[in-house]
Amino acid sequence: MTPITRRRLANFRANKRGYVSLVIFAFLFFFTLFAEFIANDRPLVARVDGRWYVPVLVDYAESDILEDGLPTTADWHDRGFLEEVAAKGGWMVWPLVPYSYQTVVRDLETPAPSPPSARNWLGTDDQARDVLARVIYGFRISVLFGFSLTIVSSVVGIAAGAVQGFYGGWVDLIFQRFIEIWSGMPQLYLLIILASIIEPSFWVLLIFLLLFSWMGLTGVVRAEFLRGRNFDYVRAAKALGVSDPVVMFRHILPNAMVATLTFLPFILSGSVTVLASLDFLGFGLPPGSPSLGELVNQGKNNLNAPWLAMTGFVVLGGMLTLLIFVGEAVRDAFDPRKLPGGGR
Repeated sequence: MTPITRRRLANFRANKRGYVSLVIFAFLFFFTLFAEFIANDRPLVARVDGRWYVPVLVDYAESDILEDGLPTTADWHDRGFLEEVAAKGGWMVWPLVPYSYQTVVRDLETPAPSPPSARNWLGTDDQARDVLARVIYGFRISVLFGFSLTIVSSVVGIAAGAVQGFYGGWVDLIFQRFIEIWSGMPQLYLLIILASIIEPSFWVLLIFLLLFSWMGLTGVVRAEFLRGRNFDYVRAAKALGVSDPVVMFRHILPNAMVATLTFLPFILSGSVTVLASLDFLGFGLPPGSPSLGELVNQGKNNLNAPWLAMTGFVVLGGMLTLLIFVGEAVRDAFDPRKLPGGGR
């Protein structure tokens, strides 16, 4: 590890708020990656009549478990089925939350949406689905969507800015005019037209937003390459016959990445917000998908159930706050004026 890398890590750890935020966010993301083992309407493991079953991983029919069972998929929340399993001395281990994001909770004490209780810790939504289970799955899909959009758009934007800044001249001029025209396209209207033709899905939304989000880092990388292409070591490399791609991505890009990396946490938070906004407006993921934006929309439509709006606000606000704090810590880590320990 180089001394400058050690200095950056020391500066990052010195920002306690950003460092703690990274630890919390990483824990939450790692926790939700195993959502199927945390919130599911199927047991983790079951033992019936001396045989072991893993319902969380395998779809069992009732006939696979009970000799007189039906050939349909076993419903582990059906009272009759559970009574027959118990009669054979069977037992099962349930996840922490015994509901999936699409499970309809039965036998509610009050009409849906029902308030938080010992059975449903964050209550249920207007379709009698457990809010906590939908938050766990929604958090995961939001972060995965944000990571995917941020990584792919950053790669495309960095490559485009590198070509612009390195070659300059007509290449830069034409590319800049194209970016000005392309950035003026009405994204929301185009998405509405797209949604009327095909049903939006995770990958459809990702590809559509990628068409416009790649321009976020182009200007920063372009400026760094315009400045770096005139340095002596770059001219020396070109005089020695080093190819343009090697000069761009081995000699100039590492210096340009310093400014680029400080923007990535903020771009990630923006990508998460975009998906939540589209889901709130009804142009996001298909109906029934676990979505934080859809949860906020339910809170708007059900003012008599304040726990829906409060849950959506706390989860989205907390997630974005953690990402902003991490971004500030990354910015401090790459600030050459900061000394190890946070001083200047």
